[in-house]
Amino acid sequence: MDESASKQRVHKLLLTNRKSCTLSGVVDVLSFDLTEILLETDQGMLMLKGSDLHVNRLTLEKGEVDISGRIDSLTYSEEGKAAKNGESFLARMFR
Repeated sequence: MDESASKQRVHKLLLTNRKSCTLSGVVDVLSFDLTEILLETDQGMLMLKGSDLHVNRLTLEKGEVDISGRIDSLTYSEEGKAAKNGESFLARMFR
């Protein structure tokens, strides 16, 4: 078995009534404000957009995050695509 695959955590996303979200498999919270949260997960970058967004609980040791607010969209990046094109993920997200 590949060593990197054995270290990878399970990535789960539970969205309840578009008002709360619980995630596992989170590596880091890269940025957040009231309308947008950018997370690095084991499955790639994840951007949540909405209004009145709050990070209620963050446990990076376990890779868990709880978010509340109105969640309008969830967008995953395509892993590796940006690196192949020589363009950063952030550059693509903020075009």
